[in-house]
Amino acid sequence: MWRAEVFTLFPDMFPGPLGGSLAGEALQRGLWQLAAHDIRDQGIGRHRAVDDTPTGGGPGMVMRADVLAASLDAVLQKDDSRPRLVMSPRGRPLTQARVRGLADSGGVIIVCGRFEGIDERVIAARGLEEVSIGDYVLSGGELAAMVLIDACVRLLPGVMGKEASGTDESFENGLLEYPHYTKPRAFEGREIPAVLLSGDHAKIEAWRRAEALRITQERRPELLAKAVDEEAKKR
Repeated sequence: MWRAEVFTLFPDMFPGPLGGSLAGEALQRGLWQLAAHDIRDQGIGRHRAVDDTPTGGGPGMVMRADVLAASLDAVLQKDDSRPRLVMSPRGRPLTQARVRGLADSGGVIIVCGRFEGIDERVIAARGLEEVSIGDYVLSGGELAAMVLIDACVRLLPGVMGKEASGTDESFENGLLEYPHYTKPRAFEGREIPAVLLSGDHAKIEAWRRAEALRITQERRPELLAKAVDEEAKKR
């Protein structure tokens, strides 16, 4: 079973949004598991200290390597092969391809950083891979971890209503997704494109492909360039 193991200073934040909608229903149905471990359980001294001032000076505090390592070691087996991730704005950007790989991996181990960051030595010593959900900074890694987990869980077998829902959407083919329409046929003077009502599936697919190309070119041209390069390599 796919299992997310989260290490955080705020375990009460979980499951949070993951307890609702598709992820929450799947959690109740036993399609995946979630465990949130309090890093402070391994804190130093009477106050369970988990951080200290940055060596060399500077603002804020840094999460201690020994405390975080002890937290991981107290829970994880040495032969645990799940990817070990730490949410960090300096990490590699999370992509749909990476999400799909994580969804197929049997689960993830996620460290949620706080303060100015985590002592670099524990990142290396425990083989943590830094992952970013965007070019911005949050107060901590918890919300980022929830984003990553939700993205993975929705791809697990039995979670979504139709298996195609996970393959026919933005980023799966390197492009942004085409526009969607439903009833009513007319809304405030705006009509559903006639081709979608034609019943001609070949024309519909061609229209959707053209719209995906148009939207990607307008909003994320770098994705379009990458998709063209990938198609060229396959020829």
